[in-house]
Amino acid sequence: MSKRLIASLCLLLCLGAQASEKQTLTISVGDWPPYLSSALKHNGVVAHLISDLLADEGYQVSFQFLPWPRAYAAAAAGKFDASAIWMHKADREAEFLFSAPLLDEQFVFFHLKSLPFDWRRFDDLTGMTLGGGLEYSYGPAFDAFLASGKVKIERVSSDQQNFEKLLKERVVLYPQELNVGYAALLRHFNAEDRAKITHHPKPLLVNHSYLMLPKSLAGSPALLKRFNHRLQHYRDSGRYQRYFDDLQQGKYQLDAPAAVAPASAL
Repeated sequence: MSKRLIASLCLLLCLGAQASEKQTLTISVGDWPPYLSSALKHNGVVAHLISDLLADEGYQVSFQFLPWPRAYAAAAAGKFDASAIWMHKADREAEFLFSAPLLDEQFVFFHLKSLPFDWRRFDDLTGMTLGGGLEYSYGPAFDAFLASGKVKIERVSSDQQNFEKLLKERVVLYPQELNVGYAALLRHFNAEDRAKITHHPKPLLVNHSYLMLPKSLAGSPALLKRFNHRLQHYRDSGRYQRYFDDLQQGKYQLDAPAAVAPASAL
């Protein structure tokens, strides 16, 4: 075999190896089951969606779970290729590019079934005590209402703590995203306690969440374009919805399948 042929074969093997290697993207995330959690299959439905979407663009994805403030700050500093998932806020545009909407959220008021509760305007909540998450935004309108002092909000670090306070009647309402709330109930409470809690059908907030890419990284605009193009393809083909159909069927649970929310809650 000639030296030229050997050299050509070596070159082809090297090129083939390079082509088979996918670039790894690192994404900072916070724990937010059932959407993002290291305790769920595929790290949760949103992590699964992001991984598959970027795999179709030729990337591997590595998620690092951090406290939400650290996930944000580290990504803004360019230590991660992206961070997921975040509500859009104008002040975040200084540091990040936002993807097309990645998740459609519906925030509701959870309450005890024993408490007759109805509301049409924020003022209907005047005088009530609410549970809430630390440094948590419920959208500009409700954040402004909370700041008005017409209601009291007691903020703690977890859904479990908030639902425990609700069950003990230490708070009257707990605003949380619909699937997140029912996932927390399923994860931390027995059937007897879960049966005591429901939610009001009127949404507090219908919101979109996004993948954020740091402006400090030169490759972010090109990656964002590819991400958005593939996300739109997933939506158009129906593949996007299948992830969330699987979520409702309990397919992301590590143990026996169980629906995230009762049929009446969907």
